[in-house]
Amino acid sequence: MADKLTISIGQCSLKGAKEINQDFHGALLPSGLSLASKGIAIAIADGISSSSVSQIAAESTIKSFLTDYYCTPDTWTVKTSALRVIGASNSWAYAQTKRSRHVHDLDRGYVCTFSALVLKGRSAHIFHIGDSRIYRLSGTGLEQLTNDHRVVLSSSENYLGRAVGMARNVEIDYRGLNIAKGDVFVLATDGVYEHVDDKFVAHSVAENTDDPDLAASLIAKEALARGSSDNLTIQIVRIETVPDGDLAEFTDTRHTLPAPPLLEARQEFEGYRIVRQLHGNHRSHIYLARDLETGEKVALKIPSIDLREDEAYIKRFLLE
Repeated sequence: MADKLTISIGQCSLKGAKEINQDFHGALLPSGLSLASKGIAIAIADGISSSSVSQIAAESTIKSFLTDYYCTPDTWTVKTSALRVIGASNSWAYAQTKRSRHVHDLDRGYVCTFSALVLKGRSAHIFHIGDSRIYRLSGTGLEQLTNDHRVVLSSSENYLGRAVGMARNVEIDYRGLNIAKGDVFVLATDGVYEHVDDKFVAHSVAENTDDPDLAASLIAKEALARGSSDNLTIQIVRIETVPDGDLAEFTDTRHTLPAPPLLEARQEFEGYRIVRQLHGNHRSHIYLARDLETGEKVALKIPSIDLREDEAYIKRFLLE
C-alpha cells in the first residue's frame, strides 16, 4: 500500500483514413492537495462525423473539463463537480450551434461524445455521454462500464441518441466503483473498439506494461489495419498504487466523531499528555504533547471552536 494514488497512462490518437482528427483526449495528474481533494482526471471525446465543427466541440469539452473541474470548490463531491462542469460545456456547445448557420441542423453543429474517468483515493468515478466507451480489463476480456447512447433502427441503421451539444440540457450517466492496485481501464472511441477484439487489447497491454503508450499505439494501428475508416483514439490507465485510506471516507467520519475540546497543560487526551500550548488563534490551536506510551514529543493541532460548523474549513483542515 502507499500514501497516495499513482497511475501510469498510455495514449494514442490517429486521424486514420479521414482528412482531420475530430477526436480529442487528455489527462491531468495533479499532486499535493489537488490530488487528495480532486483526484486524477482522464477524458475522451469524439466529434460527430457529419459536422465540420464537431472537433471544436470535442477539444473544448475536454479542455474545459480538465481545467474547470479542478477549479470547483473543495467542498463539492467528485460527482457534483464533474456534473456541473460537463453541464456547462453542454450549454456552451448547444449555444454555439444556435448562433451558427446550422441552427436548424444539429447534425452539423457543435456536437460530440464525452466519457471521463476520475480516480480519487480508492474510487473511480465514471461520467458518460454518447458512444465512446470505458472498459476495465478483466483477464483476457474487457468489461464495458458504459452504455452506448445509440438508437438502433435496423441492422444497418442507427443514430447517436445523446451527446454533448445535442440539446439544451443533457443527461449524464454516472457510475462509481472501487479500484485496486493493478486495475487497468481503457477509454476508446468507436473507431478503435469496433475493429479490435478483447484478446488483442489484453495481449497488447500485458506485453507492454512498461510502455503503455506503445500498447495504445499498437491497438490503434491494428484497428486501422483491420479496416477502421474513422478517427482512432485510445487511453490505457493502470493503477500503480492506491492510498491506505480514502480521504473522502475519512472526512465523512467528522460527522460521527466528537470535536476535541480546548486542551490544557497536564491534561491527557487520546493517548497524549499535553505539555503546553504552542500557538492559538481564531483558526486553530497547536499544543506540545508527549506520547504516553513512547514518551515521544509531538505537536497536536485542533480546529478552532468557532469554525467547527464550517464545512469548507473542516475539509481544508483535514487536508493539511
